[in-house]
Amino acid sequence: MKKLFAVLGDPIGHSMSPVMHNDLFSFYNIDGVYLPFQVKDEDLYDAVKGLKALGVGGFNVTVPHKSKILPFLDGIDELAANIGAVNTVVNENGQLMGYNTDGPGFLKGLNPILPKIAGQKVLIIGAGGAARAIYFTLAKENPDTLDIANRTVEKARELIKDCPYSVSSRAYSFEEASESLGEYDLVVQTTVIGMSPKIDEQPFVLNNLRKQAVFCDIIYNPLETKFLKEAEQKGAIIQNGLDMFVYQGALAFEKWTGIFPDVERMRDNVLKQLGGRTC
Repeated sequence: MKKLFAVLGDPIGHSMSPVMHNDLFSFYNIDGVYLPFQVKDEDLYDAVKGLKALGVGGFNVTVPHKSKILPFLDGIDELAANIGAVNTVVNENGQLMGYNTDGPGFLKGLNPILPKIAGQKVLIIGAGGAARAIYFTLAKENPDTLDIANRTVEKARELIKDCPYSVSSRAYSFEEASESLGEYDLVVQTTVIGMSPKIDEQPFVLNNLRKQAVFCDIIYNPLETKFLKEAEQKGAIIQNGLDMFVYQGALAFEKWTGIFPDVERMRDNVLKQLGGRTC
């Protein structure tokens, strides 16, 4: 009998995870199927209970349920608990255990172009859920500084305060960050600003950035945001959000199956899907 895997979200029709994971099940001869389920907030508990009763192998959790699902799980690992969000659930001998592979997925995707974070000066733009996952993950890697710029500076301060790991951090407005970009070795854009269809937007003008600094944008539709285009024109090394998406999925697949999958195959699969969309 096929093992069931799933992704829960609302909306969910845009998700590329089913095609990506079902291809991996076929490629590795695993008798599994990965299905998308649109679940409203008020139905989340029942959905989780139902998946557990069905003996689900595991599932992903996406917007808006990453934090709301926490009370409905049997356990949560340290990183996910500190972040306060889960994106991957594994059925471990009948117990639903929650993990967060977003931050580790970002870090794995970044490693080929920036092998170590230790000693680096880092700026994260945004203070939402994705920023939180990336901030907490990078904080464990001993950066020299790990600053946050957000439209609402108080929200950035709150994120810094919540972090249980010791790291030097400052909170900035977008305007302040724009003027101090030359300080940073790595800049990570985590907001939805610049996402399709609003592709002509970016958080702020990129002043004084340092050439050969690494600029990442976790958006992958479009594959090259206005933020990344400007950074590249000014001499930065750029990376879009495709690698983070692929690696967080690869880490989830590994937790479910014990196999770390072919990430190039996953990346090619997602690019094929993006080819049918506005990029």
